[in-house]
Amino acid sequence: MPGADCRETRSACPYCGTGCGVLLRPDGAGGLAVRGDPDHPANRGRLCSKGLALGETLGLEGRLLAPQVNGQETDWDSALDLVAARFRQAVDRHGPDSVGFYLSGQMLTEDYYVANKLIKGFLGSANIDTNSRLCMASTVAGHKRAFGTDTVPGTYDDLDQADLIVLAGSNLAWCHPVLYQRILAAREKRGTRLVVIDPRRTASCDQADMHLKLRAGSDVALFNRLLTALYEGGALDAEYLQHVEGLGGALESAFASDASVTGLSDSEIAAFCRLWMGTEKVVTIFSQGVNQSTSGTDKVNAILNCHLATGRIGKPGCGPFSVTGQPNAMGGREVGGLANMLACHMDLENRSHRAAVQEFWGAPAMPDRPGLKAVDLFRAAGDGRLKVLWIIHTNPAVTMPEADAVRAAIKACDFTVVSDITAATDTARLADVLLPAAAWAEKEGTVTNSDRTISRQRAVLPPPGQARADWDILADAGRRMGWSAAFDYQSPAQIFREHAALSGLAGSFGLDFDISGLSRISDSDYESLGPLRWPVSRNRQGGRFFADGQFFHPDGKARMLPVRWRPPASGPDRRYPFRLNTGRIRDQWHTMTRTGRAARLSGHLAEPFADIHPEDAQRLGVQPADLLRLSSPSGQAILRARITSDVQPGDLFVPIHWTGETAPSARVDTLVAAAVDPVSGQPESKAAVVAAERWQPAWYGFAVSCRPMAPRSEYWAMARTEAGYRAELAGVSPLADPEAAARDLFAQPEAGVQIMTDSGKGSTRLALFQDGKVMAALFTAPDPVAVSRDYLAGLPGTSAEGVLTGIPAADRPDPGPVVCACFNVGANTILTAIQRGGLVSVADVGTALHAGTNCGSCRPDIAELLARRQFRQAAE
Repeated sequence: MPGADCRETRSACPYCGTGCGVLLRPDGAGGLAVRGDPDHPANRGRLCSKGLALGETLGLEGRLLAPQVNGQETDWDSALDLVAARFRQAVDRHGPDSVGFYLSGQMLTEDYYVANKLIKGFLGSANIDTNSRLCMASTVAGHKRAFGTDTVPGTYDDLDQADLIVLAGSNLAWCHPVLYQRILAAREKRGTRLVVIDPRRTASCDQADMHLKLRAGSDVALFNRLLTALYEGGALDAEYLQHVEGLGGALESAFASDASVTGLSDSEIAAFCRLWMGTEKVVTIFSQGVNQSTSGTDKVNAILNCHLATGRIGKPGCGPFSVTGQPNAMGGREVGGLANMLACHMDLENRSHRAAVQEFWGAPAMPDRPGLKAVDLFRAAGDGRLKVLWIIHTNPAVTMPEADAVRAAIKACDFTVVSDITAATDTARLADVLLPAAAWAEKEGTVTNSDRTISRQRAVLPPPGQARADWDILADAGRRMGWSAAFDYQSPAQIFREHAALSGLAGSFGLDFDISGLSRISDSDYESLGPLRWPVSRNRQGGRFFADGQFFHPDGKARMLPVRWRPPASGPDRRYPFRLNTGRIRDQWHTMTRTGRAARLSGHLAEPFADIHPEDAQRLGVQPADLLRLSSPSGQAILRARITSDVQPGDLFVPIHWTGETAPSARVDTLVAAAVDPVSGQPESKAAVVAAERWQPAWYGFAVSCRPMAPRSEYWAMARTEAGYRAELAGVSPLADPEAAARDLFAQPEAGVQIMTDSGKGSTRLALFQDGKVMAALFTAPDPVAVSRDYLAGLPGTSAEGVLTGIPAADRPDPGPVVCACFNVGANTILTAIQRGGLVSVADVGTALHAGTNCGSCRPDIAELLARRQFRQAAE
C-alpha cells in the first residue's frame, strides 16, 4: 500500500521466554506485517499463534497517551516532579524501606537496569520485585543452592540432541509451542522419547510415550525415587561426583521418601526410572508446575540432584532446563531485578559484591539485606509500611495471589504510580499517577531468553502521543530526585554498555554472568547486534556450563541437596474439598492486554472455564455449559464448567487470563492463597483448595455487538471478534424488560429492534438494527443458550436476515470455534473437509487447510476431531 516500508526489521517477540526472532515491516498505516525470523537460533522462522497475530494487537484503541494525575491529564514535568517529590519525601520521613518497585518481564533489560540502580543504589532500598517472582523464583533459588549462582546450564540445541526429554510441570505444547515443535522434529528424526509429568492431561501428552499423572505437589517424591533407582542401578557417575558435595545427605533423604504420595503405581514409577536410567542423553524441562509451589525450590533441587549424580549436565543433549514464562524474565535476573539479588548475579548480602557495585555506580546508599518479595511487598502496601509504590507493565490486582487483598492494598497505599500502555487495567484504575509508556515495536533494547540468548528488540513504530520508553521515564525521575550525573542516559546503548561493564566485576569475582566483551560496543554495533548467548568475555563465549565440573560455590563444587516431599500448604477438607490448578491456555497471554485485541486469538476459547472431572460433575449435578461457583478462604469466582477426564477426580483446572475488564467474576487469583516457598518466596498457584457448586442464575444470555458492551449482570465474559464483540451473560434477577436491558447493554437507545419471545420457554431473542445493518443481538433463556455462537459473532455490521434464528442459513456455513488460530480455521470447517475429502490424518488436514502446519499446538484438537468423526462412522 502507499507509504508502506518494504524493509524488514529484526526484533524479538514480546511473549514467552522462548525468545523468538521476528521480522517486522510497517504497513504505512500504523500496523505491522510480522513473520518469524529464519535466522534466529531460538525459532528458526517458526512462530506460534500469538506471535503470528502480533500485527493485529497494535493500534491506538485504549492507549494511554498522556500522563495523568488523579485521573486528569497533565504534562510530563508536573507528573515526574510529583513522583520524584513523593519518593524523596517518603525516604526522608520514613526511611528507604518505605518505597518499592514492582516490575515486569515485559520490560527490556535496559529498563530493568535503570530501575534496579535507582532503587537499590540511590533510594537505598531492596524493595524491588517483579512478576517473575510468580514465574521462576524457585528456579533461581534452586540454581543458586546447587550451582552457586543462577546459571542455566544448557541450550536449546540440547532439545535437538537428546534421546529422552522429560516435561515436568510444563505444558510445552501450549505455553512454548515453538520449543515443542523442536522436540517433535527430534522425535521424528532420531526417535527422541518424551515423558510428561503433570497432574492433568494436556496437549503436551498427545505425542508422549509416557504420562505420569502424579498428585499435585508430589514431584520431589518422584525424583527422589528416581535418585534411589539411579543409585541402586549403578548409574551414578563416580568421576563426576568428585565435583559434587552432598550426595550422602541427598540419598539419605531420597531413601526416606515415600513415592506412594505421588498416586502413581509402582510399575509406572519403575518404568520411568528404567527409561531415565537407561538413556544417556536426558533433558528435563521444568516450568510453572514445578516452580509455583511452597516446595518449588526443593522440586528444582530434586531434579538437579538426578542430573548432578549422573553427570548428565552441560553436555550435548543433557541437562536440567528451566523454561521461563516471560520474554525477559532472564534479563530481569541478570540485572538484579529481584528483591534478593544484586546486579549481574552478584549477591546482595556479600559485602565485597555490594561494595564493588556501590563504587561502580557511585551510589550514596546500598541495602545490605534482601527487600520485600512480591507477596510481602503488597502486604506492606496494605498495612502502611510502604508509602510509595511504582508498578511497571504488570497487573498485580489480577495476577497476585489473594488478588482482592492486593487490589485493596494498592488502593490503600499512600501514593501509587503505574507505568503502562493503557489505563484500562484493574491495576491502572487504582493509580494516583499514570505514566504513558512505549509498547513493544515502539522501544529499543535487549531481552534474554531461556537459554541465555540476548536479542535486540527494535522500534519500528513511533510511540503515540506522549508515550516514552521506560528507561527514559525512570532516568528522568532519578535526575529529578537529585542524581543527575548517575542517570544522565541518552540512549539504551549507553545503558547496555554500563551494564556490560558492571558484569566485568561479576566476572572478576568468578561469577557466570559476564558480558564485559560488549562493554565498548558502539552505537552502530548495538543497533545491528545479532542474537548471542552469554557469557561474552575475554575468557568465554557462550556455550554450555558445568560439563567440566566447575561450579560457582567457593570450593568450585556443586551441591546436591537433601530434599523431602512436603504436601502443599493447604489440603482439601470438608469445607474446601477440591484442589485448584491454574495455568495458561493456548492463544492468550497473561491478562490479555495485548492478545485480547486479536479476534482470532479469542476464537479458540472465548470464555473462562473450570475443567472438572465427570465424577465430580455428576456428584454436584453439573451439566455441560453450566456455571460453577468456586470459593476459597480468600475469594470467589464464577466460571463455565468444562466436564473432562483430563483432570483427576478432586482436581479443577482454571486459566489465569481474565480480568475485571473482560470477566470480573473469573479473576482466578482471588481464590489462590498467598502461601509461598520459604526459600524463593514464590507463591503456590497450582494447589489452592476450593469449594465448588453449580451456580443457578435466573437467566443465561449470549450477545454480539459491533461495539464494546457494558454488561451489568452478575456473570459476564466479553471477547473481541472480527465483527466487534461477543459476550456470555447470566444474572440472578429475572429480566423484566429484555429490550430495555439490551439497549442499556449495547448503548443503542435509538436503534430499530426485532424481537421474538417464547413465554412458554421463557426465552427472548432480539436484534438491534441501524440503516439496515445488524448492530447487536441478545439471546436469553432460563438455561444455557443454544445458538451458533461463531456464526452470530460474524453478523454485526452486516445486513444478515434471519439473525433471530441463531443459526446460519444453508448458504452461509458456520466455521465453528477456532481450532487453528495461526490460520483461523474452525472446527466445522475441519469436520466438513474430513467428511468431504476423506481425510484420515492430521497431516491430511494440514495439506487441505494448512491447519496445524505452523506452531502445531492445535494438532491434538485436530486429532480429536478426526477421532470423533471416525467413531461416528464406526457407529453408523
